[in-house]
Amino acid sequence: MKKVMVVFPHPDDESFACGGTLAKCKAKGQETRLLCITSGCKGRSGPFAIECREKLARHREQELAKAAEVLGIKRLDLLRYADGSLQHADLHELTAKIRDAIVEWKPNVVITFPPDGVTGHPDHIVTCKATTLAVAQAEEQLACGEYPDLYYVSIPHYYDHCPDRGPEPAVPITGKVDITDYRTQKGEALRAHQSQVYSVNRAYPGVIDGDFSVIGCYEYYTLVRSAGQRIEPVRGTNGIPVMEL
Repeated sequence: MKKVMVVFPHPDDESFACGGTLAKCKAKGQETRLLCITSGCKGRSGPFAIECREKLARHREQELAKAAEVLGIKRLDLLRYADGSLQHADLHELTAKIRDAIVEWKPNVVITFPPDGVTGHPDHIVTCKATTLAVAQAEEQLACGEYPDLYYVSIPHYYDHCPDRGPEPAVPITGKVDITDYRTQKGEALRAHQSQVYSVNRAYPGVIDGDFSVIGCYEYYTLVRSAGQRIEPVRGTNGIPVMEL
């Protein structure tokens, strides 16, 4: 049974970035695991009257648990680092925690943000760095046949419906997963993050209200490490090929 581990800094990142892929993995009989680095206590509280960060963190963890159930995520781990402060965290410690999770669970695939973090968010960028280091370090403790493939996930249409603009892509996209049959699960997972109504509405207007037509049919990835070797991604000349993890 193939195992897929995703590593993201905030509750809702999993649904924005690869919710359809995770639902598809579940449907194919694959096991999925999410490492969420923070509990998102510096995010907005949406329609909820939440007066302190500790309560918002617990609320967002509950929303994440609902989203994970929708997406069929088998195992959810909360590391509870300080939201918005990962650039000040001990990178060696964070890397070691991710590495130990990889060694213990032995995923076939690890997915995280690319070096630009998609949006340029410092927490996203640190998570990419720590996860990339963790995969390489895990290989020192795993057998050759246990080395995971490492993918960076991209959201090329994230800013289509809002005036903001993200950084220039740090890596070319080398494959896309067809999530046509799993758009509903992705939409319902996004809806589970009700406190993040602002973020959901600006990227996927209508989804919070149950209109999933804005959700595209693909999620996008870049393979950057396989069989213990770094891979230099190259943009294809004939478009982005459809792939399976």
